[in-house]
Amino acid sequence: MPDIVALYGSPRRNGNTATLLKMAVQGAADGGAQVEEVVLRDLKMSPCLEIYACRQTGRCAIQDDFQPLYDKLLRCRGIMLASPIFFYTVSAHTKILMDRCQSLWVKRYWLENTPFGQVDEGRKGLFISVGATKGKRLFEGSLLTVRYFLDALGMPLWRSLRYRGLDFEGDVDKFPAYLEEAYQAGEDLAKALEL
Repeated sequence: MPDIVALYGSPRRNGNTATLLKMAVQGAADGGAQVEEVVLRDLKMSPCLEIYACRQTGRCAIQDDFQPLYDKLLRCRGIMLASPIFFYTVSAHTKILMDRCQSLWVKRYWLENTPFGQVDEGRKGLFISVGATKGKRLFEGSLLTVRYFLDALGMPLWRSLRYRGLDFEGDVDKFPAYLEEAYQAGEDLAKALEL
């Protein structure tokens, strides 16, 4: 199993969040981590159908590309998630994954009776996001969503990198400091996980 799972949540394969996440992945790899990259747009995943079959075992009953990812998310030490902002939250690809993790929430809080808010400080999540506008509250919705997604995995949000005013593919290349910050965050994550 990988040390870190890197989740590409953009509908664009070479968009700004993908570019930033690639830098973070390189930093983590240079820091000694084994990183597995997952492009969410390439997966065939149904949205959560809220049938609650997960109440039996904590696993989602829908058989699709979520099943192997479920195991990786449970076993990895770190998650890097990158998503652009769509209507003040994460992309549809990202949200489908998060909603399917309802089964992990059921497993954690209903089946295992874990106290709410208890996280494993040895695991860590990094969130990278960009938005086109410069709105003051641009990232508030996505940060709440990401925190609760990571909570279902028993993992705290360790760090977030958020950049405003980036819209078109390649815009982030005009800001070398952003790319360096993403690389450094990846390297720091590998060190923080004590790999």
